[in-house]
Amino acid sequence: MTTTAADSPGFSPEDHRWMRRALAAAEQALFLSNPNPRVGCVLVRDGHWLAEGFTQQVGGRHAEAQALHDAARQGVDLRGATAYVTLEPCSHQGRTPPCADALIRAGVARVVVGLQDPNPQVAGRGIARLRAAGIRVDQGLLAAESLALNPGFCSRMTRGTPWVRIKSAASFDGYTALPDGRSQWITGEAARADGHRWRARACVVLTGIGTVTADDPQLTVRAVGTPRQPIRAVLDTHFCLREDARIVDGGSLWVFTAHADVAKAARLAARNVRVVTLPEDQGRLSLPALMRWLGEHEINEVHVEAGAHLQGALLAADLVDEWVGYVASAILGAGPGLAVLPAPVQDLSAAPRYEFLDAVQCGADFRLRMRQPGHWQALLAACGLPA
Repeated sequence: MTTTAADSPGFSPEDHRWMRRALAAAEQALFLSNPNPRVGCVLVRDGHWLAEGFTQQVGGRHAEAQALHDAARQGVDLRGATAYVTLEPCSHQGRTPPCADALIRAGVARVVVGLQDPNPQVAGRGIARLRAAGIRVDQGLLAAESLALNPGFCSRMTRGTPWVRIKSAASFDGYTALPDGRSQWITGEAARADGHRWRARACVVLTGIGTVTADDPQLTVRAVGTPRQPIRAVLDTHFCLREDARIVDGGSLWVFTAHADVAKAARLAARNVRVVTLPEDQGRLSLPALMRWLGEHEINEVHVEAGAHLQGALLAADLVDEWVGYVASAILGAGPGLAVLPAPVQDLSAAPRYEFLDAVQCGADFRLRMRQPGHWQALLAACGLPA
């Protein structure tokens, strides 16, 4: 079941004001709600704010339920109120009861929806249930902004795979380390803290065994506060991971390999490490198979911090949706680059190209963010939005 925004009237400045507040509430779930979407809900009557909420940790209240809980705590009567919700209220029993039913019981008169939920279990059914109860529903307000908060959830629901974001740090002339491999630190503290924010919003932080062997990273979120740590994941075709590597400790770790050692896997399992066997593709792990597996296991966003070969392989497989790159003012002159493609680009027209989204100064460095335009346009279309 699908609906469109075509039936909805023009939205007023007040509608935009309250939906932007709902989007701001949804942003508070960035580090919190995975694998659920980041959703905000604001309850208003006669132009006055009544209550609001955002999605809690998995198993906790959804945004609408949190806003209704906030209103009940204050003793607010919601009859005749308007609910501004960035994503369509759910209509099915999942880990929590349906939010559409909760809004109906509360007696709200109108619901303004940003983005229709691409989850096949919802997909317009929440809106239909509200309308069947006599509630006016207007949809499509700032829908693209809601999608931008939830590219991973919407990607998983529409194409079955997560949204993949590469994070890199390089000198002004494009090198990620000195020729001997030393890279700490090309960028400054502000850029590193900003990078940890991107880690914190991901479901999985992915790297390759080469990076683990060379740098012995933890890949945990440390520079910013977060209520949850993302799962760390290592691509390790031949299962070379040292059992004393720092990444083995500090939280959940997934190791993807084509050649599992049962005894080693059992030892690591006792330390919260899951070993997953995937098929090989020309001597490397199959990256499309990896993304399908991640999608099947409720992974919305993958944050890649890896070496040039893995980043190049992901690019060549057309699996990179977004790139967050930090550029320092240093000039190194030589060293490893950002990506090594399996086959050199023979013509500029064949080079992978992205569109720049923003440039933000982070201390002495700059953060450049790019997105693959075809992937974004396909996601817009899958969610019923104009490209």
